[in-house]
Amino acid sequence: MKKRSIISLFTGGGGLDIGFHSKGFYSAACVESNPIMCDTLKINSTSKNIICDEIQNVSNEQLLATTKLKKYEADLVLGGPPCPAFSKSRFYRKEMTHGTDDPSFQTVKEYFRVVKCFMPKVFVFENVHTFAAKRQKGALEYVLEAGKELGYNVEFKILNAADYGVPQKRERIIIVGTSKGAKFSFPAPTHKNPEKYTKENEHLPVWKTAGDAILDLDIPEHDAKLPGHYAGGKDHDLLYDIPPGQNYLFYTEKRGHPDPKFKWRSRYWSFLLKLSPDLPSWTIQARRSNNMGPLHWKNRILTIDEVKRLQTFPDDYKLSGSTENQWRQVGNAVSPLLAEAIANEVNITLDQLSSVYSKEQCDSQLELESV
Repeated sequence: MKKRSIISLFTGGGGLDIGFHSKGFYSAACVESNPIMCDTLKINSTSKNIICDEIQNVSNEQLLATTKLKKYEADLVLGGPPCPAFSKSRFYRKEMTHGTDDPSFQTVKEYFRVVKCFMPKVFVFENVHTFAAKRQKGALEYVLEAGKELGYNVEFKILNAADYGVPQKRERIIIVGTSKGAKFSFPAPTHKNPEKYTKENEHLPVWKTAGDAILDLDIPEHDAKLPGHYAGGKDHDLLYDIPPGQNYLFYTEKRGHPDPKFKWRSRYWSFLLKLSPDLPSWTIQARRSNNMGPLHWKNRILTIDEVKRLQTFPDDYKLSGSTENQWRQVGNAVSPLLAEAIANEVNITLDQLSSVYSKEQCDSQLELESV
């Protein structure tokens, strides 16, 4: 079977591409501006054509020549423009720009410049779930309208990676545009929240836990305080009494602590946040921190091998750069297992479109033969 082509934009460490490659796609080109991430893509042979540059510097002509694809030939444009303006940390900063007002929104416009150049059969746009918030000043509306103006049927949904076998609660907005009026169906969950049983999901297994993912990767106890694994900083000793699955709020008067150390909701929720082996991980952030979790239930910072597991990256997937750079690549990525679920549905849509295109070609040939 012929592999289906991807124009991969803002590829990062390759999380989306890993998932789509597992379902028979190949990346005709990857565009990524970070040299360290480009090295990661190269050492994992993500694509034969890796363009390491800012998207605004990559012309349509360069993309067409590099991919050797003509307009309407590409199966998929895939990617998630950088999301600082849409992140949860920016969300509460009223003094900063948001959504379409932020200079970084130009990357969203560049994404649709490439879509217009190739007019692929399908496009998949992903971002943080707060992309859809009203405070983002029309960001979601822009994407929906941009797709519709190019003739695509556009749909969106916020998906939780935990619902698809990822041992991590991680929400992303997925926006899909399909050509020729084809219908895309978002993937049905393969796992369920153990606190939300319904008749529809009772047959599904419960969410994967952090313990399921990383129990076999534990490091020796005497290594827990080595440089790079020292958690909590000056508050390290406080970690030992915080139960797995809880955070700094354990040390507040409201929680009944006899010797409160912190005021209620005086810190970020992730401060001194510890994983529980019996629950999915909370979202792995892009920044590695010594006091912002999730931290290991054994009172240490997670290792790169562990965050790869929590994000469902293959164990043998190689990452370039320092520990901080490697963490950023994994933390910024879409979980490959979630990407795989989306890719499976894109394949179904492309099968539908193949029938439409084949019928149009037959009709066109019949018209020529009747002349």
